[in-house]
Amino acid sequence: MARRVSLPAADDLFRPTAVEAVAERVVSAEVAEEVAETPTAKPARKRTAAAADRPKVAKATVSAAAALEKKSSGRVRHDEKMTVYVTSDELLDLEHARLTLRRSHGLAVDRGRVVREAIAMVLADFEANGDDSALVKRLLED
Repeated sequence: MARRVSLPAADDLFRPTAVEAVAERVVSAEVAEEVAETPTAKPARKRTAAAADRPKVAKATVSAAAALEKKSSGRVRHDEKMTVYVTSDELLDLEHARLTLRRSHGLAVDRGRVVREAIAMVLADFEANGDDSALVKRLLED
């Protein structure tokens, strides 16, 4: 007589371990049941984090103040990826900046976050100042 081995289900293997995550899972299951029972419920449109944070201002009417308010995406799941090659000195400078932010300001950020913030600042300056922006000046130097 062959015995079958009892294995745990996928839900048991990949269950949340934190109490808050379990509570959130129960609440989201209850909400899903309520939505399923509603006959006129329409599925919500998914928006990417970039689309949700993107300012709704036409480019022609962007003022300097509006351009400076532009923020990076911050700590969210990013759907797009881009590879950038840097020199070892640039990488060391970036890592030094990250460690200085942590030591002096208590900001525990990764290199990607620092780069996204820098990109947001440069693009905001470019939108606000155009030809007089630091980006144009530095690119013309090369």
